[in-house]
Amino acid sequence: MPAVQRAVWYIETHSTEDLSLADVAAASGVSAFHLARLFRAATGWSVARYIRVRRLSQAAAELAAGAPEILPLAISSGYGSHEAFTRAFRDTFGLPPEDVRKRGNLEGLPILAPVRVIEEPVCQAPELRIEVIGPLLLTGIEASYLASDTAGIPSQWQRLHTEQSLGRQRYTYGVCSAMDGEGRFDYLAGYEVDHFGQAPQGYRRLRLPQQRYVIARHDGHIGSIPHTWRALLGEWLPAAGFTPVDAPDFERYDAAFDPRTGYGGVDICVPVE
Repeated sequence: MPAVQRAVWYIETHSTEDLSLADVAAASGVSAFHLARLFRAATGWSVARYIRVRRLSQAAAELAAGAPEILPLAISSGYGSHEAFTRAFRDTFGLPPEDVRKRGNLEGLPILAPVRVIEEPVCQAPELRIEVIGPLLLTGIEASYLASDTAGIPSQWQRLHTEQSLGRQRYTYGVCSAMDGEGRFDYLAGYEVDHFGQAPQGYRRLRLPQQRYVIARHDGHIGSIPHTWRALLGEWLPAAGFTPVDAPDFERYDAAFDPRTGYGGVDICVPVE
């Protein structure tokens, strides 16, 4: 059973317990950092947010079925008070728990059912290669995203290519960093500079130290790169005996990549021990 499937099973069978990312990762057989990235790639959710919304969805179902008291539901859902539970419930579903109990149904509510991790056919593993990269001084346009909503990333690249002449750049970089427990992360669409004095005003500056990376080449259209990410993190790296480390990973675009068509290939670079 793949790690994400093990994680979902563990969350669903321990839903009334106080779960942390470390707990779920231990039950899944991978590190917390690895599970955070893998779970996001496979489901679009952070582990913490998935646990929270699943518990609230279960509580909503019990309320719709006529649960007489709210405080026990609040406590079993991981909240220490009626007020905290009500606030989280309203933020998630747009109305307080009392209203769901009065309605007696879940119609129109964004209830989260257990995630079914569908195993897509894994493309044939490319040759994994090791490369020591860095140190790198990068600058570019950065934005923060939730794992479930990354639709703004292409517009970052469009803006970068509009504002900067990148023809002389050997590589451009899409760097994922600073992931938190809620699945929010920073994404930099950028390029390398010799010193940060070359960074345009308002652009993010990011220093990456020298690091050992495993590199896999994604040769398909850029729109299918999530499949390669999932296969790399969930299948190829473990099979090859590599352990990712807690450091930014990135996509590296070379001169073969055509941003107008999305074809040409991309290097996926994951830092490893």
